Amino acid sequence: MKVLLLKDVHKLGRAGDVKKVADGYGRNYLIPQGLAVLATPGALKQAEHIREKAALARQALNQELSGVAAKINGLKLTFAARAGETGKLYGSITTAMIAEAIKTKVGYEVDRRAIDTQPIRNLGQYEVPVRLTVDLSPMVRVIVHREGEQPIIEAEATESEESQESQVGEAE
Repeated sequence: MKVLLLKDVHKLGRAGDVKKVADGYGRNYLIPQGLAVLATPGALKQAEHIREKAALARQALNQELSGVAAKINGLKLTFAARAGETGKLYGSITTAMIAEAIKTKVGYEVDRRAIDTQPIRNLGQYEVPVRLTVDLSPMVRVIVHREGEQPIIEAEATESEESQESQVGEAE
């Protein structure tokens, strides 16, 4: 089935694009949600108008959220979690937990579905993209450490290793 997108759809296309989709996806999701219409000759004549209108709306939204993206980009979130000897967590750090931490630190509520990651189940550091708009996708650093221990940040770890190596070199 061919559809004309009325709004930007993540992982499918931008408004005004004509896409071939599965019949069920178009009939049961895109059309009822108002995201697309059937690609009839009459609808295709409106495609350019839809494209221009969506580009203006997208540009306005990008300008509005650019300040939020600047605050979120490079944000470090630390989570203390119980973990086994191998570093595997007994639970997981979910996208909802990351969204809540972003809301607490920045004051902007991010939808958990806009965070593009699987639940984190191991100790370590992770770079997680947060999809604010189609064009704005700032990265957040998530640090997961064992409960009761201090988080080891990668930059600090390399500095401490270098200082230890220089001390060892001086001792020889």
